[in-house]
Amino acid sequence: MRVLISLGVLVASPVLLTAGAPIRRRYLRYVYRDEAPHILDKQRSQVSAHYFVVTHPLLAWLCWPTEALARLIRRRGWTTS
Repeated sequence: MRVLISLGVLVASPVLLTAGAPIRRRYLRYVYRDEAPHILDKQRSQVSAHYFVVTHPLLAWLCWPTEALARLIRRRGWTTS
């Protein structure tokens, strides 16, 4: 599963480099919504595929440039009109 996730992240890397922050935030909201099953269930010894996506270092690395840009825009108070 980790290999497939890595492959998927690499295929999506151009998109993640240009729009990674909003995509990652939207995905995290989807994964951690109230009615969603837990991504790590210790009682039943189950790990969701979402866990590997959320904790994948390559995904975080590819989303870093747009995350930094979004923080800079928020900090300086620039808006898109």
